[in-house]
Amino acid sequence: MNASPFDFDAPPDRRQGDSLKWGRYADRDVLPMWVADMDFAAPPPVLAALHARIDHGVLGYGQPWPSLTQAVLTHLQRQYDWNVEPDWLVWLPGLVSGLNVACRAVGAENDGVFTATPIYPPFLSAPRHSGRRPVTAPLTLDEGVWCWDFAAAEAVLRHEPARLLLLCHPHNPVGRAWRDEELRQVAQLAERHDLIVCSDEIHCDLILDPGRRHRPFATLGPALAERTITLMAPSKTFNIPGLGCAFAVIPGARLRRSFHAAMQGIVPHVNTLGLVGCEAALRHGGPWRTALLDYLRGNAARVAAAVANMPGLAMTPVEATYLAWIDCRAAGIAQPGQFFEAAGVGLSDGAEFGAPGFVRMNFGCSRATLDAALARMAHALRV
Repeated sequence: MNASPFDFDAPPDRRQGDSLKWGRYADRDVLPMWVADMDFAAPPPVLAALHARIDHGVLGYGQPWPSLTQAVLTHLQRQYDWNVEPDWLVWLPGLVSGLNVACRAVGAENDGVFTATPIYPPFLSAPRHSGRRPVTAPLTLDEGVWCWDFAAAEAVLRHEPARLLLLCHPHNPVGRAWRDEELRQVAQLAERHDLIVCSDEIHCDLILDPGRRHRPFATLGPALAERTITLMAPSKTFNIPGLGCAFAVIPGARLRRSFHAAMQGIVPHVNTLGLVGCEAALRHGGPWRTALLDYLRGNAARVAAAVANMPGLAMTPVEATYLAWIDCRAAGIAQPGQFFEAAGVGLSDGAEFGAPGFVRMNFGCSRATLDAALARMAHALRV
């Protein structure tokens, strides 16, 4: 029985309409578990705030207002003990925009941009969009846990110098919530190689372990904060990505000026409704988020139990996000994304993340949808 006051078991029907996620398979019997977009309705306070703003009737150009800024600052202080100055905030229409701006803001054409794979695909495409070179080193599996391979990272950076490090924290797709000691080693790597760090922390409020607390990378020390761009948004946590609202936290004045300059003439103002949704989510979305995390923990356990009984498949525990990273290599499936799509489950193929042989599953959906998808996968592997 779902004891939550929010009904995650009966989300709205998205099969007809504008949903990118469900529209991909509009004419096929395929359950969409690919793009990082949950099926749940946004928190009631967010919907109420949006209705009130629309009822005003005028939807002209907007800009952030003092109570919105204060809501962000209060959230960062309350959740992470991070005291942020108002002028450190740079508003963006999306986190991917922030990744691309960071690549343009740091270094020059043909400079390297370093990241660790597997990784969210825009980490690999953003450098190319700005004439930079992607430089990568693989994460490693150590006793069933995805970890940074710092020796490999050092070796790569010695031969292919870079100016920018794109960090995914928590990590998409492997689901790690990096611990302080790991973050300190990343910081040391950045300092040794004089790297600016752009830290994507969009999943920071989706830590599944109740005993864990997200640690913003920039809070490791004042010197590190000066070389760090932190990207955040309410979109994943509160399932409002379509509102197009994100922000960067950039303590370093010189780095912030470079970031602003790279935005000019390219990045539009943030959608007014996105700003409204952001304030409502951060101020009033706490109870909904608590219930969501409880539901996602149950879904993560369901996925782990099912995958453990599927021949040739394996996965590591999901510490954060609503994304399971599933290893299909032992099943001998050349293209697992296509294989499971043919079985009626639409997953993200690992090749897009720089790791063929894997798939990523979005389990931010109802238990009925999730159980049906897992049953289809199990059946496909038995046939």
